[in-house]
Amino acid sequence: MSNQTIMAFDYGTKSIGSAIGQTITGTASPLKAFKAVDGIPKWDEIEKLIKEWQPNLIVVGLPTDMEGKDLTTITTRAKKFGNRLFGRFGVTVEMHDERLSTQEARAELFSMGGYKALTKGNVDCQSAVVILESWFEAQYG
Repeated sequence: MSNQTIMAFDYGTKSIGSAIGQTITGTASPLKAFKAVDGIPKWDEIEKLIKEWQPNLIVVGLPTDMEGKDLTTITTRAKKFGNRLFGRFGVTVEMHDERLSTQEARAELFSMGGYKALTKGNVDCQSAVVILESWFEAQYG
């Protein structure tokens, strides 16, 4: 298996978390959270990150309910965000189930740093880490 760099995004209408990982280790690290206005980020900031890391693939968290069904608007918007990433930057994008990623991210951050670690940006980036590591597990088990 060749080593590939994979980037992940946890899409939200106010904030979008990001993480980076390697297929060789199957682990991810938080990068940064991007402020968004009604789900639209400053694309030039995302472009800078993509140019810096040059990922082979981008994984975007797909919000669903507990049964795996699409949620009313956020699921569609996350898919649209993934399509825009592909359209703007030409990097292949995969959607990945993100059920319970925020709860898991909060628990991990709290265990590392208590309530002070639970800032919105930290939670969004840690959620992207959870999404990416879950994707690695699904791919390489």
